[in-house]
Order: sequence, then C-alpha cells, then structure tokens
Amino acid sequence: MTRGHLSQVKAVKESSRPKPRLDSLSIGIVLFTLFLLVKGAGLIFSSKQFDPLPPLVMVGGDPYVRALMRTISASEANGSDPYALLYGGSHVESLKQHPDRCVTIVRGPNMGRCTTAAGRYQFLTSTWLEKARRYHPLARSGNLSAYSFEPEYQDRVVYAWLTDGRAWDADIPTLLREGHLDQVLELLSPTWTSLGHGIESNVMTPHLQEIYQQVLTEERAKVDLLH
Repeated sequence: MTRGHLSQVKAVKESSRPKPRLDSLSIGIVLFTLFLLVKGAGLIFSSKQFDPLPPLVMVGGDPYVRALMRTISASEANGSDPYALLYGGSHVESLKQHPDRCVTIVRGPNMGRCTTAAGRYQFLTSTWLEKARRYHPLARSGNLSAYSFEPEYQDRVVYAWLTDGRAWDADIPTLLREGHLDQVLELLSPTWTSLGHGIESNVMTPHLQEIYQQVLTEERAKVDLLH
C-alpha cells in the first residue's frame, strides 16, 4: 500500500470516529456552574441578598410609611446596625446625641469634602438639629444638643417628617397606598440622594422597588397579626 493510500485510509478512520458532543446533562452542569460564578460575583440579585433589612425600633405607625423608612435606610445605611452607622462604614458607640463627625467623602460628585451623615437615615448634623427642633418627642426641652439620637428617636423624627404634608407639599402616605412609590422616591431624592433620582446612586438603588415590596409585605403582616 502506497503512502498516499495510507493517508487516505487514516483520513477515513478519523472521519468515522464519533465526534464528542455535550448531552443535556453536561450542558445543564455548565450552565449551573456559570450561574453560581456570576451570582458569586454579585451580578445576580434576589431579595434575599438584601437581608438583613432590620425592622424599625419604633412601634406603630402606617405600614406603608414604615416600609418606606426601611427602604430609605436599605439604600442609605444598609447593614445590621444602621442606627450607629457613620458615612464610610464605621460605627459610633454613643447615641446620646448626633455624633457630628465629619468624614471625608471618597467617591461621587462630592469627593474630597466631608460629611457628618450618621444613623439609619444618614442625617447631617444640621438636618438633624433642624428636624429635631420640629419633630423630636423631646423638642420642648429647648436644648437641641441634648436631643437623643437613640434608634427610637431617629425613627420617630423621620416618621413625623415623612407624614408632614406641609414639609413635602404632598401626602406621602396616600401616594404610597395608591402605588406611586417612584413618585415618592423622586420627591425624596434631593434629601436622600441614593433613591434613584439623585446624584449618588449605589448598588442598592436599582432594587429599591423590590426592597420596598419585600418590607411592605412584612409590615402589613405585622398589622394583620394585631387584628
């Protein structure tokens, strides 16, 4: 047999070999592995990724407004101990009053400046004193520097602020009940700039609708248990 014939026979044998192929099980394994890798990289989100979404310390109130408060804090101060949180991720031990610590901003349009943002709702010192004068349960004391920044009072001040129609020129509880969450977030964005219509969106911002629905379900369930 000549060399040419040998080459032809070899080619025929190789062409007759079954080509490797991926069966459905192999494809499924590959796709599942890719899913785990992508999810591990933080590119796939689910409501469970947003846990913990701590409950409010304050008791009572409109469940829709309570859900809004938890949504605000999920974007502004996400974590297991938001009431003691400072900008940048550190925490304070005492909440007898607003911490009033100016921390340098490391990213975004205000990079290089400093901020006194603190607590579950990231109150600036000036904003806290202004709103405490109007809404703090101990406002009658007259001593603004003594206004407690304890968790319950953070909640109470924000709740009273959000339900004050004159402060926003809008009835926020009614808007929420009618399903106008995006309108409310736009209204609040000049104050809390990570709510989707402001200047400092973050990784939580695109998921605020989902977060709100999750915590609203929880808040409404609490009300149902009382009836």
